[in-house]
Amino acid sequence: MSAAPLMRQLAEIEANPPHGFSLQGIVDGNILKWRFVIFGPPNTLYEGGTFVAQLDFPRSYPQRPPKMRFLSHIFHPNIYADGGEVCVSILDDAEDGRPSEAFLRWQPVHTVESIVISVQSLLAEPNFRSPANYRASAMFHTNPEAYSDMVRRCVKESNRFFEQE
Repeated sequence: MSAAPLMRQLAEIEANPPHGFSLQGIVDGNILKWRFVIFGPPNTLYEGGTFVAQLDFPRSYPQRPPKMRFLSHIFHPNIYADGGEVCVSILDDAEDGRPSEAFLRWQPVHTVESIVISVQSLLAEPNFRSPANYRASAMFHTNPEAYSDMVRRCVKESNRFFEQE
């Protein structure tokens, strides 16, 4: 693995900060671990949230996708409740056994920015065909008011978590 693709992306994000998220930096000087804050998308239940997340890149990047997980607690149908790993097709690897169509899976041309944009879109519009958190998915459909309450609590909690970081 060459660190060059990640170094280029890091420089680009630092020079031209994208809308909707803020890079906090690499973790412990390890270019394979990036930490950032995703801002809850406007006009969604997640609006106002500051969710800390981390991308862990494999040594085989960009041939293989990174893993993304939220460090802040977040209640969402496509985010595993235990560990915060994000379940989104753009991070699916053909070798991981997850069922998604080949054209939606990881491609080496994807960037950190395209990953985060996909996750922001997922916050706004969950993918109910591939739930990672069945409780959140079921609650969204059967008790939308309770779902909204849970998300609002996560938004408040995310801001407290962010302030402690």
